Amino acid sequence: MALIRAGLAAGALAALVLAPVAADLLGDQYLLSLATTVTIFALAAASLQLIVGRGGLVSFGHAAFLGIGAYTPLILGAAGWGDASLSVPVAMLSAGSFAFATGAVALRTRGVTFIMITLAFAQMAYFVAGALALFGGDDGAPLDRPALFGTSALSNHVAFHALAVALLLLTLLMLRLLAASRFGRALAAARQSEARVIASGISVTRVRLTAYTTAGALGGLAGWLLGVHSEFVSPAFMDWRNSGELLVMVILGGAATAEGAALGAIGFILVEEVSSGLTEHWRLVVGPAIVLFVLLRRRRGFA
Repeated sequence: MALIRAGLAAGALAALVLAPVAADLLGDQYLLSLATTVTIFALAAASLQLIVGRGGLVSFGHAAFLGIGAYTPLILGAAGWGDASLSVPVAMLSAGSFAFATGAVALRTRGVTFIMITLAFAQMAYFVAGALALFGGDDGAPLDRPALFGTSALSNHVAFHALAVALLLLTLLMLRLLAASRFGRALAAARQSEARVIASGISVTRVRLTAYTTAGALGGLAGWLLGVHSEFVSPAFMDWRNSGELLVMVILGGAATAEGAALGAIGFILVEEVSSGLTEHWRLVVGPAIVLFVLLRRRRGFA
């Protein structure tokens, strides 16, 4: 099953790489836009997999990191510092800092309490964004595509898609290396037996906080891409339902690997796109179908 999932993930990533060619041949630029959206959410789901699948920490506030990343180029642009070479690292640093500060509190809890605290912090960020009247408040604000080293390269949709795919591939590679490292093994071991890890002299809290902060920074990167791609930013990016959808993506693809989470995001977005074009009540169909798929996969051992 692992080989099948790896093959599907490789095929899906190849399709994302070739999306500009397909869009050009078919004369449908919406296909390219959809492929970029899929790429961004694949990156976001992969970042969440680090703490959910590897660390066993079910967070319901991951969308807050996306929102922080999305607002960064808007805020820096208003201050005259909008170049992507600055706003990308600041977006990751800002989201990572928020993850570190909130994680230091949330990781003192476990189980349902941890889930609710991450949700509470995300809602706090949501209401703060809604109070930013200078940046559109609850209505949000348009976002001009930032320059890249003083050039307008990101205004080219093919170039931006290539950047998103490259960042996704780099993220997946980094997460794979991280999982194979001593840190990754300690994180997984803490999920299985916290007491044994503590007995070996490793600080479980430090390991988990590092993972949570890393996931937050990568979520900020995905949020930056999402805001620039949408050319619009609003507090809705931080809505708790987006956090729930990211969790569904991770579960669909299998929480065991970052590639699986990315595959789950790709499948979820595509199913959502197709079904929403068939009926306005598509959620009534997709919801039960997802539940059935997960139950069947668990029965067959395809975790």
